[in-house]
Amino acid sequence: MDKHEYNVDIAWTQDRKGMMCSPELRKNDSNEKNCIEVATPPDFDKGIPNIWSPEHLFTAAVSSCLMTTFLAISEYSKFEFISFKCGSKGILEKIDGKFVMSEVLLFPEVFISNEDMKDKALRILEKSEKACLISNSITSKITMEPKITVQK
Repeated sequence: MDKHEYNVDIAWTQDRKGMMCSPELRKNDSNEKNCIEVATPPDFDKGIPNIWSPEHLFTAAVSSCLMTTFLAISEYSKFEFISFKCGSKGILEKIDGKFVMSEVLLFPEVFISNEDMKDKALRILEKSEKACLISNSITSKITMEPKITVQK
């Protein structure tokens, strides 16, 4: 596989926030940029509530990578499921005088229609966590607590 590039531009707007965009991402196939507002989280001095923070985005990168990897491996494995969802929690702490995202907890849930597919669903989730390129690129501990639910 060749190298791939993903471009992100960020510009300060005011206070402790800015606008983050990617020239590769457009809204509804138009020229309008698909941007999100980002800010210092309220846990820090002058942080702003209710806006995506780097800490949220870091946690989201891990959980969304798990989902997209799960979707790809499921497709390649011809594994049919009803739905997938994943809660996640990023843990920020000070270690050796530096703030670090020390751990990301993942709570994926896969809904299946057949009890006999529980083991396969769990294997694919575990394989997805091991293959996730974001998890493999960071030093944070990744903890996954999967749940498989049979839904009739």
